[in-house]
Amino acid sequence: MKLPIYLDNHATTQLDPRVLEAMLPYLSDKFGNAASRSHQFGWEAEQAVEAAREQIAKLIGASSKEIIFTSGATESDNLAIKGVAEAYRKKGNHIMTAVTEHKAVLDCCKHLEKHGYRVTYLPVAADGLISLEALQNAFTDKTILVTIMYANNEIGVLQPVTEIAKLCREGGVLFHCDAVQAIGKIPVDVNRDGIDLMSITAHKLYGPKGVGALYVRSKNPRVEIAAQIDGGGHERGMRSGTLNVPGIVGLGKACEIAMSELPEESRGIAALRDKLKLQLEENLDDVYVNGSMEHRLPGNLNIRFDGVDSESLLMGINDIAVSTGAACTAAKIEPSYVLKALGLTDEQANSTLRFGIGRFNTEAEIDYAAERVIDTVKKLRELSVSFGIERAVGQ
Repeated sequence: MKLPIYLDNHATTQLDPRVLEAMLPYLSDKFGNAASRSHQFGWEAEQAVEAAREQIAKLIGASSKEIIFTSGATESDNLAIKGVAEAYRKKGNHIMTAVTEHKAVLDCCKHLEKHGYRVTYLPVAADGLISLEALQNAFTDKTILVTIMYANNEIGVLQPVTEIAKLCREGGVLFHCDAVQAIGKIPVDVNRDGIDLMSITAHKLYGPKGVGALYVRSKNPRVEIAAQIDGGGHERGMRSGTLNVPGIVGLGKACEIAMSELPEESRGIAALRDKLKLQLEENLDDVYVNGSMEHRLPGNLNIRFDGVDSESLLMGINDIAVSTGAACTAAKIEPSYVLKALGLTDEQANSTLRFGIGRFNTEAEIDYAAERVIDTVKKLRELSVSFGIERAVGQ
């Protein structure tokens, strides 16, 4: 076992060696531009891009022509939400989302509000799930889009995507799903789930950073989106810019691996997660999981240690990489808005750690992490009690 141990797989994942191997030729000999149609270098690049499109489509039950390449999840979210808002402006100006969405979605919605769109931010219950009844009641004749994530990036809670999609279909409303944390971890099928637009990124499923995709449904209904980046008309005019061929090849290979290994891998990761949870709960008092355990990603454990400051806990376990919240907002020392939305106090939110268990973690690493966390929590609680007694005596 090597230190430090990486248990922050919701922030990013290690590049799978098989993915790197697939990418390497396109970083060296096969360096052509996929838009160069007049010679072999361009043809090779284009063939690789189309093969990757097919690999991604296969994983999510889509057709390859429905896959649009982007620079990652944030761009995919922006393209989907702003692209639909612009394309369907004449139909309506109302969008619905949830308060626990990723910042890429929430900030898109805030941007649109400044341009005359109306956004409904649905609350969540203590388990992190939205109310389907509240969603249904919020539809108006001006509603054009619902954007709800598949799996939350902090608490790992899975929303009732199929039921959300059914309500959207009945109301003639498009459904966008940020499925970044779900793809490759649980089975996702755009037709079974009824998803019209879906955001994907490579670096959450053992692929490279800086490349992603947007699924855009081509029939029943055919979804239109207005391009947000103009240029040479790449990606059927929806997203201009020279394609990142090595990155796209990596995303395709990551999807192919996920397709073949998903069921078994998910079971193994869930077993490691449950082992960690059990060890922490058996050896510590006042330990609570945030959000639903029933509807949750296999590798997620978002857990709070009441009476312990998470920043102090992180310093005490500095040979284990975990986080207190989303990597995108972790630079700000403030309580997680996701945990606050569940009804947690600032103090409870600030006593939480997020463990993200992934493909390359081992049982030995989980045992070591549990032992280190248990030991550090006990020490911090003892210090807190001693400090409280000293203060009381001093008064």
